[in-house]
Amino acid sequence: MNYKIVVNKDNPYNKNDFSNIELKKIKNSSDEEYLLEKRTLKAFLNLKEDLKKDNIYIDLASAYRTYEEQERIIDKLNELYGKDYTIKYAAKVGESEHHTGLAFDIYLIINNKKVLTNDDLLKHDDIFKKIIKLLPNYGLILRYPKGKEKITCYNYEPWHYRYVGKTTAKIIMNNNLTLEEYNNLYNKSGIILVNKPKGLTSRDVVNRLGDIFDTKKIGHNGTLDPLAEGLLVVTINKATKINELLTSVFKEYIAEVKVGIGTDTLDLEGKVEKTSNKRITKEMLDNLFKNFPKRYLQEVPVYSAIKVNGKKLYQYARNNEKIDLPKREVTIKELELLDYKDDYFKFRCIVSKGTYIRSLIKDMGKYLDIPCVMSSLLRTRQGKFSLDKALKLEDININSPLITIKDALDIDIVEISDDIYKKVINGAIINNNYHIKDKVLFTKNSSELAIYKVDNDKLRCYKTLK
Repeated sequence: MNYKIVVNKDNPYNKNDFSNIELKKIKNSSDEEYLLEKRTLKAFLNLKEDLKKDNIYIDLASAYRTYEEQERIIDKLNELYGKDYTIKYAAKVGESEHHTGLAFDIYLIINNKKVLTNDDLLKHDDIFKKIIKLLPNYGLILRYPKGKEKITCYNYEPWHYRYVGKTTAKIIMNNNLTLEEYNNLYNKSGIILVNKPKGLTSRDVVNRLGDIFDTKKIGHNGTLDPLAEGLLVVTINKATKINELLTSVFKEYIAEVKVGIGTDTLDLEGKVEKTSNKRITKEMLDNLFKNFPKRYLQEVPVYSAIKVNGKKLYQYARNNEKIDLPKREVTIKELELLDYKDDYFKFRCIVSKGTYIRSLIKDMGKYLDIPCVMSSLLRTRQGKFSLDKALKLEDININSPLITIKDALDIDIVEISDDIYKKVINGAIINNNYHIKDKVLFTKNSSELAIYKVDNDKLRCYKTLK
């Protein structure tokens, strides 16, 4: 359920957006029955209970409406105020927040009397100010704030609330935003390049960015251990759908190696298992970098998140359970020595997806016949993305620019015509009239719609992006 979706005159209700909504029944003190989305109902009931502590009493005046109910309301407004008022202020069928099940109106109960009409309710703005202040605690927002009439196209309605979730509600209320303004700021998709610092996991970074961009649809491409730093490619919202297209590329690293020790984690943070007083020479390193295999089966580190029999490898390691470590074929595209001492060396490498640099260093140690571990790691490139374009985590905010999906991908891009628009957004198979050889990104008015892939002489939907 997308609790943040905007429904207004420019964005009419779309039943597909609310296909999984769960409505619950409630009766107000006048025995009138209403329907509300289950979390919205819970938020209303908790708000109502909390307000009693300050001797403020509220109840439901309006909630979920069908199209037919909206039509009856419009007819009533026409009768009371005339069509000019209705055209200017009332929501047309399909444009009302109440069709979502996420919005509701309240009335006040003062001295055991109901305050129902708009004019009478507005006389109690002091009470509404207290109510509005509490709304974010329950994931609610004031849908039509004062001073924002040109944005919402509705008059100030201190009695009309909308459920969006607690985090989103706090962002909206703390920054004095309307839902429309929030949507323009936060409803964005793309890729952001982060210069990950040491000490954080890749998931730590993603979680922080999820808070900044207020989304759970966020992921990263290629894990960096807490010890490692450098380029982390993060995808946001619709861009998470293209993760596999961004990971299947070569990556560049600069690594430093401590010579003479071996650990269980294959880096300096692990338990020492081997030591050696043997030292390296320039000749040994020249031979290593000249003759190290360009393609080989690499053993996955036991301290990794790769699953074997449904269990992550590091779980076996922590439980001291023996397990046959899987092997993967990896490609070492480039390998360059940058610096060395008798107990240390530094190198640059470009490697295929799935290559573990810790394992590569362990295998280098085997070639040298000296145990070696990774002492530092810096990722400098992933596919077309480079570290010099990455942002520091502390510098990222909601206004930080995102790389678009079409700029991130190295595939054909076709702006489609109206006649196949519906086919594309519905994922239908279409003719390959565009002479596509592999994949194509279809756009409409520069908006990214879907990625299609060649299947025999046709184009089949690979990923929808709407």
